[in-house]
Amino acid sequence: MLYEENEILVDDLPKDFMEVNFGPHHPSTHGVFRFVAKIDGEKIIDIEPVIGYLHRGIEKIAENRTYIQFKPLVDRLDYTGALNNELCYCLTIEKLMEIEVPPRAQAIRVICAELNRIAAHLIFFGSIGLETGAFTPLLFGFLDRENILSLLEMLAGGRLTFNYITIGGVRQDIPAGFHEKFEKFRKEFPIKLKRYADLISGNEIFINRLKNIGILKKEDLFNWGASGPTLRGSGVKFDIRKVEPYSGYEKYDFDIPVGSNGDVYDRYMVRMEEMRQSLRIVEQALDSLPGGEFQAKVPKIIKPPEGELYMRNEGTKGEIGFYLVSRGEKSPYRLKIRTPSFSHLNMLGFALKGAYIADAIVILGSFDTVMGSCDR
Repeated sequence: MLYEENEILVDDLPKDFMEVNFGPHHPSTHGVFRFVAKIDGEKIIDIEPVIGYLHRGIEKIAENRTYIQFKPLVDRLDYTGALNNELCYCLTIEKLMEIEVPPRAQAIRVICAELNRIAAHLIFFGSIGLETGAFTPLLFGFLDRENILSLLEMLAGGRLTFNYITIGGVRQDIPAGFHEKFEKFRKEFPIKLKRYADLISGNEIFINRLKNIGILKKEDLFNWGASGPTLRGSGVKFDIRKVEPYSGYEKYDFDIPVGSNGDVYDRYMVRMEEMRQSLRIVEQALDSLPGGEFQAKVPKIIKPPEGELYMRNEGTKGEIGFYLVSRGEKSPYRLKIRTPSFSHLNMLGFALKGAYIADAIVILGSFDTVMGSCDR
């Protein structure tokens, strides 16, 4: 939509408006993100998202690196869910090369992905508390996230970016002491989830800030390419782990939480329940952990056959996808990455139109965006 100075070119909108700039350096924009809002009093008329402040050219870098050299960079997309990025990248190459991953490696991958999902949702929990004026959830979320990062550190040696999942399996087997440490976590975490519910989920002020705010209908979300908890919050029971199972997800029993109203509160509650379901998956994977190898035999130099392929998985925020074009060489000919945050930010203008300024950051926060996965 084009604007002239101090005038809106649409007849049914007010002629007098104020232009307010949010970001790019603002703690509530979830990264280096800027949007320009045109407001009438306290109500938002229209917004223009502005991205690109974190652009690193990751997709182009892939063309100048071998498949192995590029793998650590995919951690830097959605860095709160790095293991899910690694998993999707490796699945894409494995499918093109027809590499069969050992069952033990598949189970370890699932454990990593679901622990990382809980850790990412704990960041969301803390952030949504801050955005509604409560500081304590941030402390609780990061304190409990430390327990998960300690588990992942035992597996991968890292706490944010890992480079642990490899083409054909994982870098190393589950170490001694991991099961005992997880047992302590599995007993304590359900108690922590109840504490979160007591703290803010049923808080009257918190509910009033989130209920009936940023309502999105499922038809609109389909049109905007939404996925993950943002889509499921509007009642759409779609989860790639169920629809297109990978890494043996079809063997695990878990539910897909969905909302009914499509507002910010539903998107919040979906993530809170997803943490419980992720814990169920990890428990099943560890209890039935297969024996055998944790790494398939793969060539020293990875050269997928000529062809093209799109592979996706269920990331912490929605659909992560890699579109790979191979010419049979040791580097990708083209690599295009689909991330949920990019799609969700594109629909921000639609979601915020008619909302109040006080609700803008809450609605933005309900998408749980990470700018590293937008500016690729």
